[in-house]
Amino acid sequence: MKIHPLLAVIVLFGGLAGCRTVVPSSSPMPAPGETLIIFHAGSLAEPVRALTEAFRAHRPGVVFQTEASGSNEAARKIRELGREADLMISADYRVIDQLLIPEFADWNILFARNEMVLAYTDRSRYAGEVNADNWAEILTRDGVICGRADPNTDPCGYRTLMVWQLAEAYYGIPGLYRALEAHCPEAYVRPKSVELIALLQSGDMDYAFEYRSVAIQHGLRFVELPPEINLGSVEYADFYRRARVEIAGTGPGQTLAVVGEPIVYGVTVPKNAPHPDLALEFVRFLIGPEGQAIMERMGQPPIVPPVTRDRDALPALLRPLVMEQRP
Repeated sequence: MKIHPLLAVIVLFGGLAGCRTVVPSSSPMPAPGETLIIFHAGSLAEPVRALTEAFRAHRPGVVFQTEASGSNEAARKIRELGREADLMISADYRVIDQLLIPEFADWNILFARNEMVLAYTDRSRYAGEVNADNWAEILTRDGVICGRADPNTDPCGYRTLMVWQLAEAYYGIPGLYRALEAHCPEAYVRPKSVELIALLQSGDMDYAFEYRSVAIQHGLRFVELPPEINLGSVEYADFYRRARVEIAGTGPGQTLAVVGEPIVYGVTVPKNAPHPDLALEFVRFLIGPEGQAIMERMGQPPIVPPVTRDRDALPALLRPLVMEQRP
């Protein structure tokens, strides 16, 4: 995957977190029992729960069918299996760009950020010692077990591998990537990163690479990684681009190259959405003041204002709320 030009806009507007977009108050009421089908990244399970509850307070009668999975897997449900979804919310906006646009979606709104951390519990080996300076050495000690997500199904998986690549360069430790890989064996790889939490809490693994938001939402202890390697800072975007991971592509035997860049989430309404109008109302809520506040509370800073590559492709309802990238 190529580096997206919208990164420049994220840098430009990253300091506008204090701004809030005014959302029109008048909205049509959904029919009683009307359903919204949401495919979303596993890391968004708690935010989506909070968002749907808050949305239902404004739109009584809406029934939500939410389905969590790795973002790449969610996109393939639409692209390859023909599954219907009203919303697709991805932990990596590029999944929407690469797997859904233009055949299965017309637009993509970038609305939130995140960063990678090393999560653990009080039961983890060396929990009393691990910190931002020695985490790599502790993970490579005998007996320490670490978990990660599958890079082919979950962006957190390929971002974990990027963190390892960047850490080897940042710390100047030849072979660090392979050493970390050896302590994160295939037996502890899961389709989505949130599935690692139960293994941490049970003591079956010591550490897991997670998003900061997930660690906060589940009450996990975590090491904050240096900004040079945590994929959370636009200031180090150039350094992040040193990382590159090959993942499964859109067809048998095909691969996609994913290049490191700051973590940005995206949302779209697929072309096959059975309830597109109600879906647009939910997107407007998500990127509006109340939705932004929920994302902030869940440990995921919103992008304010949200941005898009092609503002003209947006439905009229959303266009006033989103900033377009400038050349």
